[in-house]
Amino acid sequence: MVIYIDMLFLENFILDFIILYVTGLISKNKIKFLKLLLGSALGAIYVVMYYFIKINVYSNIIIKLLLSIIMIYISFAPTNFKEMLKLTVFFYLTSFVFGGAALSVIYMLNSRRVTIQNGVLIGNYTIRTIFIGVIVAFIVTVIAFKFVKAKFSKNDLFCDIIIKFNDQQVKIKAMLDTGNFLKDPITNIPVVVVEHKVLYDMIPKEILDNIDDILGGDLEKIPENITNEYMSKLKVIPFSSLGKQNGMLLGLKADGLIIDNEEEVKNIEKVIIGIYNKKLSKKGDYSALLGFDTI
Repeated sequence: MVIYIDMLFLENFILDFIILYVTGLISKNKIKFLKLLLGSALGAIYVVMYYFIKINVYSNIIIKLLLSIIMIYISFAPTNFKEMLKLTVFFYLTSFVFGGAALSVIYMLNSRRVTIQNGVLIGNYTIRTIFIGVIVAFIVTVIAFKFVKAKFSKNDLFCDIIIKFNDQQVKIKAMLDTGNFLKDPITNIPVVVVEHKVLYDMIPKEILDNIDDILGGDLEKIPENITNEYMSKLKVIPFSSLGKQNGMLLGLKADGLIIDNEEEVKNIEKVIIGIYNKKLSKKGDYSALLGFDTI
């Protein structure tokens, strides 16, 4: 069988790109296609080298794991270990589901033309077969993850939190958001997103009613005594979610946060409250979003 380098590269590039894309979707990470292209190209180059350069180092499981981590880092640029670990788990789960589904379709359509050489799947099949396999695998992977997600108990996603601010506190329901990795870009303190309506007993209405003006630098509507008291606690948090591709969130450094998930009570001293001036839940099930860095 004649093996063409360009076809071997293209096949694996397409598969790697789809796997990385699905990983970004299910992990709710921001997807940048240029970065995904670079990560996919690295994976495809590895396969070509693995096949043509018969050196044992290329089949080492540690090398493969490091390659996966580098591909993930190039594609999503995780900022901490927890985010990298989550992306790596999603990447391998997607790879197993996606790879198995794609391989099954290709084998069913061309069972006599598919072999494994030097640890690499080799086949004399058409581009149409590859795309059919990719489409079917994509659908199967998305459905599989939606099914698994639906099986999670709501009790695992919701908890009570108590926000402490200026000798006052408020207890609200929060939801664990796996895609929330918001942090203050200066202090690196995690951010809990909270609906502004639940904060009126703790924070002056002059601040809560003029969030957009404050973010725009207009403080004329804020009394001078409030400005002097709260200016040092105000933070501006950039985000890429909550219905916006890119936006800014007004934050306030809280005095503390208590998380009660029924199994344990956790006290967090350093946390920033990101004030969101709309509803987080249409049904009103929760009023705040917690990230993994908080729990």
